[in-house]
Amino acid sequence: MGYRRIKLRSSLLDKRFFVILNYFAHLYFAQPTVASTVGNLLGDFAKGVDVQGLPESIKAGLYNHRAIDRYTDKHPIIIDLKNIFNPRRRRFAGIALDVYFDHLLMNHWEAFDSRPVDEVIQTYYARMLEGQALMPNAHMRITTRRMVEYDWFSSYVEIESIAEALDRIASRIRFKNQFANAIEDLERSRELLQQGFLSFFPQLIEHVRSLAIESKGADTL
Repeated sequence: MGYRRIKLRSSLLDKRFFVILNYFAHLYFAQPTVASTVGNLLGDFAKGVDVQGLPESIKAGLYNHRAIDRYTDKHPIIIDLKNIFNPRRRRFAGIALDVYFDHLLMNHWEAFDSRPVDEVIQTYYARMLEGQALMPNAHMRITTRRMVEYDWFSSYVEIESIAEALDRIASRIRFKNQFANAIEDLERSRELLQQGFLSFFPQLIEHVRSLAIESKGADTL
């Protein structure tokens, strides 16, 4: 059965999303503190930020975020999965996989965490709101408030939300591209992507645990 675009009930992308990224997975790897939540989200908002001037706990969270990105980008499973994309979209395969992996994490949550996912989402939201004063720029503050207000994370479970989010990313790329409809590639290889994710994510968990960046503290790295 081919992929069929469905109109979302609440015009999801019109109001909810600036650009949806893999925020949920990064928060999964954060420590259970407000500062760590801010730091682990900061990786997507760090442009122009004086990193060395950040509190150590936030800096450690940022370094944890960056370590996750480096490991992911170089992992053989991820490199292989990028080949499922149409050649005209392959340049943006990493972005699409980031977003889709949040969708898969939501749909396979019980394999990685015993807590009810709805409770975890509300905990993340509470820390994001509490951490507003720690966020170093307005873009991060505005985006995280939108994430809470429109309940971004709960929408990750819906493939229609992911499809429209990817198209929104395509529309925001500043040069002409053929990234639109990337969901076609993802849905065509759903089983392969699911298998890859379920193999990769436990390895990522072990890698983050072995680095223990936030336990050591940023200044010791």
